[in-house]
Amino acid sequence: MGLAIGVTGCSREPETGNSQAAATANPGPGGPFTLVDTKGQTVTDQTLKGKPYAIFFGFTRCPDVCPTTMSRMALLHKRLGSDAEKMNVVFVSVDPEHDKREDIASFLSMFDAPVIGLTGDPAELERMEKSFKVYVERVPLPNGDYTIDHTARILLFDRDGQFVDTMDAKEPETQAVERLRKLIRA
Repeated sequence: MGLAIGVTGCSREPETGNSQAAATANPGPGGPFTLVDTKGQTVTDQTLKGKPYAIFFGFTRCPDVCPTTMSRMALLHKRLGSDAEKMNVVFVSVDPEHDKREDIASFLSMFDAPVIGLTGDPAELERMEKSFKVYVERVPLPNGDYTIDHTARILLFDRDGQFVDTMDAKEPETQAVERLRKLIRA
């Protein structure tokens, strides 16, 4: 099964050439990681086991896709009702230079859902991006600042930490809620 993952950013999209053969030769996204949450607590792939989770990689200064996606996840979380507490929503910052724990906590406070916000050592984040098959590229801006092009899909993992599927933030609400319920009940 090919893994088609959308890319977002403020500048351009990379050219990708995912072939069916290449996709089947490589294992799905995921793997071990050790990051830190907004309270300074260590979070690993083992910490998340026991509940299915939806994970999104982004950055707090993202002008549109990241806040839109997190708003969407908060809405879906709310629509799950009592099932919502049976899964985790995770946001991983791909901008460790700018996004400190406090920045991530402030960003996530704008959304009405409990989201686990993560950051960490740049080398660990880069390793995680590779193992989760997330595209991330820092793009310089003319004013000396930068933006980040990155994968714009939500990755879904089961309660054992195994990759299940991707979800687009634009997927119809009813369909998305049903997919998350299936993930929770599996």
